[in-house]
Amino acid sequence: MGNLYRHGDVLIQQVERLPSGLEKLTHRILAHGEVTGHCHQARGEAELYRGAGELYLRAVGLVEIVHEEHRTIELPAGFYRVWRQREYTPREVRIVRD
Repeated sequence: MGNLYRHGDVLIQQVERLPSGLEKLTHRILAHGEVTGHCHQARGEAELYRGAGELYLRAVGLVEIVHEEHRTIELPAGFYRVWRQREYTPREVRIVRD
């Protein structure tokens, strides 16, 4: 497992490479905040990709992950898997909402 970063309810895990067959996205929003309307987004030399229900980030250079309610974090160049934190209840597994 690569380095793991947390930014609010978003988890970011460094991976060795991007899987094949991904679609390049035209935005850099990692997650929308349903409660506040704010979003987690990548600033800098970043590219986002989606495939098979998964989101991936390619940091070409140093990338900042920003959100109005969280401290900015920096990611070094590399490849990352991005997902929303989930929580378990006896009834369901649900995504944590900011």
